[in-house]
Amino acid sequence: MRSITNRPGTAWPTRRLVVAAGRLRLIVTGVRDDGALCDYVAGRLAGLPGVRAVTLGGSRAAGTNRPDSDWDFAVYYRGDFSPDSLRALGWPGTVSEIGGWGGGVFNGGAWLEVDGRKVDVHYRDLDDVEHHLAQARAGRFGIQRLMFHLAGVPTYLVVAEIALNRVLRGDLPCPAYPDALRAAAPPRWWGDARATLGYGRAAYAARGRLAETAGTVAVAACQAAHAALAASGQWVTNEKTLLERAGLRGVDGILAGLDPHAGRLARAVDDAEALLQAAVTRAGGAVPA
Repeated sequence: MRSITNRPGTAWPTRRLVVAAGRLRLIVTGVRDDGALCDYVAGRLAGLPGVRAVTLGGSRAAGTNRPDSDWDFAVYYRGDFSPDSLRALGWPGTVSEIGGWGGGVFNGGAWLEVDGRKVDVHYRDLDDVEHHLAQARAGRFGIQRLMFHLAGVPTYLVVAEIALNRVLRGDLPCPAYPDALRAAAPPRWWGDARATLGYGRAAYAARGRLAETAGTVAVAACQAAHAALAASGQWVTNEKTLLERAGLRGVDGILAGLDPHAGRLARAVDDAEALLQAAVTRAGGAVPA
């Protein structure tokens, strides 16, 4: 199959000429360029009852997106917000209820399609965000479980979002990384990493359980990466590039060499601990003996 796409950035509908099975077909896949799409979605979201601000996040906000990257929006609401108002916009997809993604700081959202593009919408309660901003400034935070996140997510994730995301509608604070959080987060995360490795060493490596040992090393690597990035005052919003940013991609080599021999698994855990500790120390995090 061969396709030809019209010049990007135009205001005309996006057209693809697709050659398949010897036949030529013209497919219209969108009616707005990226800038117009962003403005359109932001405007519709900002008009929903209770919404006070709309942001763009992810790779689109960072400028690292590919042409096919998703669009990640967040709606910041005060008081009551009904997902039914989002459903009423008529965009195809799945809209969760408040708390539908497990509760906690990541309290729900939607996976939608607008003009043939994938659009995600996250719900953010402004009262909750402001609470966690005050907590972060005091050096306090929790760690919550979230699907697809090995180490879980810190409650200051919602603070990281408003610090990094692009505000499209409304007003939001743009917090600097708090000194109190920079002091408190690394020992907490590093303590969790060491405990994870210690359990893996005793419960899994000593019994030759390769999969479980690999899992504990991977989780500990993400925990240590959080420690290193917090020590250097870098916000984290997800785990997608966590190990790269913390200089911990070398853990791949340790995991690649695993086999179900108790002694070799124990050495792998030791090697991982040394690697992780060096990264945290390099970032300026205090590493207790």
